[in-house]
Amino acid sequence: MTKTYNFDEIIDRSGSGDLKHEALLPRWGRNDLLPLWVADMDFATPDFVVDALKERLNHPIFGYTVDPSDYRPAIIDWIRSHHNWDVKPEWLSFIPGIVKGIGLVINVFTKPDEKVIIQPPVYHPFRLTPEGNRREVVFNPLRRREDGYYDMDFDNLEKVCDDKCRVLVLCNPHNPAGLCWSVDTLKRLADFCYEHHIIVISDEIHSDMALFANCHVPFASVSEHAADISITFGAPTKTFNMAGIVSSYSIVPNGDLRERFYGWLKANELDEPTLFAPIATIAAFRKGEEWRKQMLAYVEENVNFVENYCKEHIPGIRPLRPQASFLVWLDCNGLGLNHEQLLDLFIDKAHLALNDGEMFGPGGEGFMRLNIGTPRAVLRQALDQLTEAVKNL
Repeated sequence: MTKTYNFDEIIDRSGSGDLKHEALLPRWGRNDLLPLWVADMDFATPDFVVDALKERLNHPIFGYTVDPSDYRPAIIDWIRSHHNWDVKPEWLSFIPGIVKGIGLVINVFTKPDEKVIIQPPVYHPFRLTPEGNRREVVFNPLRRREDGYYDMDFDNLEKVCDDKCRVLVLCNPHNPAGLCWSVDTLKRLADFCYEHHIIVISDEIHSDMALFANCHVPFASVSEHAADISITFGAPTKTFNMAGIVSSYSIVPNGDLRERFYGWLKANELDEPTLFAPIATIAAFRKGEEWRKQMLAYVEENVNFVENYCKEHIPGIRPLRPQASFLVWLDCNGLGLNHEQLLDLFIDKAHLALNDGEMFGPGGEGFMRLNIGTPRAVLRQALDQLTEAVKNL
């Protein structure tokens, strides 16, 4: 009998040390905000993951451990069945987080005078991590279409790329716009980067959250050129809401890149997972499909709810329907507010904490990123508060 999961349950996260609430006062200067910002969900981490961790906790020694025998097979089988990509065991390595992985690649494969390309508006650590490692960041902004969605701008990429560009960080699916890139787009990007000797880091952490019959395509799977230049990062953490259990992995098909990167990881013991990471990964990928389907169906209903609500009550805000993930890119330009006024509306008037669009770089002006991975009652409360604030403008 199929278990039915309750995503309407409101869980009090106070006392858990969660970033979503604990960061309100230091980051926004007030703690009376409804937090719909950082990309974890307010749904209970699935029971089969919790049970697997509890089972291990029954053993009283938490000493050094080896990777469970099913760790790599669980990842490989999941990717094959969900994304039609055959990953070989030797291509895989644990990494201590995807943003950390970006920093590791930058340190291994670039020199201080070399450059990293990103495609804003995009997840802000794509900019902050290279800059923090004193690498120059080159912007190849996405081009916004009339329908509100985005395309890669290959003409601009040709202009901004020079012989100092060594790495391009790809968001696939794209955050914050929620795009699933097409095979043709990924092939074209792969051909360009191959010709220019650029390594592509493909962040595919939202790959298992395609919505509304959209399909995620792994970058490395589209061509030999893509496989030859790619370092793919993935994790079960977004899908199964367990970001605090760092269980990220890297996939590198090219033997030379792999030897250089994984050799460096091994030398620094950065390829060794913490005790609970493989356990949680195996549980999620072996037992998680039914939960994932029900969660995505609920998220789709939340997308519909936000779209219908805004159309009826806040026509000045247009949600861009995500093709993947639980993040909705809100086009607030119809409100006619500048950046400071938009922040004042959401924070001080509506008492909401969202990620503001400008942090995602050029093209993010006038947008807000809304996390809808939450019970619908919470979402309704947030939009009701926003409606009242907009009425009083």
